[in-house]
Amino acid sequence: MKLSPKKIIQVIACLLLGVLLAPPEALFAQQGEQWITYQPAEGPGNGQHIVLVSGDEEYRSEEALPMLGKILAKRHGFKATVLFAIDPETGEIDPELQTNIPGLHNLQNADLMVIFTRFRELPDEQMKHIVDYVNAGKPIVGMRTATHAFQYERNPDSPYAHYSFKSTEKGWEDGFGRQILGETWIDHHGAHGDEGTRGIVDGIKERQNHAILRGVEDIWGPTDVYGTRQLHGDAQVVVWGLSTEGMSPDSPVEWEQSAMPVAWTKHYTSEAGNTGRVFTTTMGASVDLESEDLRRLVLNGCFWAVGMDQQIPEETNVDYVGGYNPTMFGFGDHQRGLTPSDFE
Repeated sequence: MKLSPKKIIQVIACLLLGVLLAPPEALFAQQGEQWITYQPAEGPGNGQHIVLVSGDEEYRSEEALPMLGKILAKRHGFKATVLFAIDPETGEIDPELQTNIPGLHNLQNADLMVIFTRFRELPDEQMKHIVDYVNAGKPIVGMRTATHAFQYERNPDSPYAHYSFKSTEKGWEDGFGRQILGETWIDHHGAHGDEGTRGIVDGIKERQNHAILRGVEDIWGPTDVYGTRQLHGDAQVVVWGLSTEGMSPDSPVEWEQSAMPVAWTKHYTSEAGNTGRVFTTTMGASVDLESEDLRRLVLNGCFWAVGMDQQIPEETNVDYVGGYNPTMFGFGDHQRGLTPSDFE
């Protein structure tokens, strides 16, 4: 059927009107999503919503969290939304951009936040979603650089500046990392780039039966051990870490060097007086998570954080969904030109 010029103009006008009236999320769907959501398969998660927030310059959280999100959704029945640091001009993932993580409004209906950011200084309208989530006393899983997730240098007068990793505000000393997760950034206890971490899971008799450790026996990763002090609040160590003399799984352990906590549980009380569960690990770089039992530890931590202790199986399925070829950690070495849709 041949349309008249008048009819063609009417059709084009209707299409343009539909685009203009469409909600922002629909426009993003046409232009390329700024975040990605994995819909749940059947599983014990029963559609509970986990929001995984990436954004670090060094350890490839933009690769690690989509992989974990797929496992949570397709193996265990959670809905998983992964957020990224996005260059607003290109729509590409840029972990070096510290000031933009679109999609944080997804935390409004989240049952769990998994956070793996480093030195972010987000606009107040974005940061407010994280703060509101914390104030609600909802569960949190923190990974690696989440101990120093935020810093405020550009806008020290922000109402959220006390979340900075080096905050000196009374009651918020050392910020979100210490007050909520249990510790802030201290130092590299191991030799960064030369030593890995061997997880020790059998050193605390009273913790060996913790649900988070079900099926967890062999943890190793090429990132080094982070230094810690006495952990904040009621934190309880579930995995200790020892430095290895090299960066391969068969590297011998440096037994003469002191062990540091590399995974712990904790409860926090928010500014609003609400209490939530926290699981934190200072491991978790994309290449660390090639360790099957480290993936199992993190997924068990997610189950525990949302109160599903009794549903953690004897050996949680952590098989990849699709391939996984992580990039080695390092500054300036992230994959370029990627958008969230590349992780579908």
